[in-house]
Amino acid sequence: MEVVKELKDCLHFIFTVQFWRMAVLWTVALVFSYLKLFSSTFLLPKAKYYSRRSLKDCISASAPVTRPVCIITGATSGLGAAAAYALSMEGFYIILAGRSSELLSKVTSDIKRRNNDACLKAFQVDITSFESILKFKCSLQQWLLDSNMHSSIQLLINNAGILATSCRLTSEGYDKMIATNYIGAFCLTKVLLSLLENSIVPSRVVNVTSFTHWTVRSMQVDRGTMKCFSKSKCYPFAHIYEYSKLCLLLFSYELHRQVAQTEKSHKLSVVAVDPGAVKTNIMREIPSGISQLSYIVLKFLGLLQSPENAVCSILDAALASPVSISYPNHMLLIHVSYTFTKFRVGSLDDALLCKSFFFILFARLPTICHVSYTCHL
Repeated sequence: MEVVKELKDCLHFIFTVQFWRMAVLWTVALVFSYLKLFSSTFLLPKAKYYSRRSLKDCISASAPVTRPVCIITGATSGLGAAAAYALSMEGFYIILAGRSSELLSKVTSDIKRRNNDACLKAFQVDITSFESILKFKCSLQQWLLDSNMHSSIQLLINNAGILATSCRLTSEGYDKMIATNYIGAFCLTKVLLSLLENSIVPSRVVNVTSFTHWTVRSMQVDRGTMKCFSKSKCYPFAHIYEYSKLCLLLFSYELHRQVAQTEKSHKLSVVAVDPGAVKTNIMREIPSGISQLSYIVLKFLGLLQSPENAVCSILDAALASPVSISYPNHMLLIHVSYTFTKFRVGSLDDALLCKSFFFILFARLPTICHVSYTCHL
């Protein structure tokens, strides 16, 4: 019976617009991204390629920061867990943020088993809840104080993301996929910005986006945009996923632009990274037969990566020297093995759109922060 049910689910899924959008447009977008990167590789002077920072570049001998602190959202599996392990090997103090305390404990134990010297701390956070995000900041500040650590963080990796196939709303009324993939990252970054700016050594925000943003052709920018998807007759989950990743990219552009115009531009940098197609459990809500077939096809085409390989792109983004990401052109390419990373720092043509998405939430967040949760240290 289970096999018959799975077969019915697969057949039903195949005859949906969303399936063909994923199967055709997403594959084309992925191939297009790689071709664009390959062609640009030969046009970019070798001198403009990045160089990684070492641990000594992330700390200061005269400062109280002995280990740079890195916060990773979505750290319980896939790229997040791989990034947590890789950066622990680089000497970072890793803060794992996730919804499941059980999975956080499992990942922490796994990293400790593989790296006995790893410094880890887990916090249970629901990235879709403003109150949970604010509570996390308070708990983080208290932990830093109790641990006699400097009141700052050096690296924030917004990695959390989902691909939901049904409409679910957050307590604030936002679509859950939009809230997880974009709004949560926006709010967390805004809330933790003071800790990033307080760092004695250069700090960085890394937003993990996706090649699927290329497939977005039209956008509506207003206060109701983040909620209107729930009114659709058939939940357009592929559209929403693409839309959320484009929102995150535009947010990265605008935050980068704002930081670059301040006196703190030498202390804080913002990077958007596209790791490509990675075999994770992000398609867990899609019929297993379809998801497994997609992985087989992508692997056959040489486009599928394991989290352990794809995490190189996040490491490049996290550890690239400030000189590398301040290159004045609109794109910087990084090549590691067969993993390609795209850094896009925004263009003037996108400025108005970037600002619109930034201020839609920015204008509302101070009120949310004041009303929803108050912390006392």
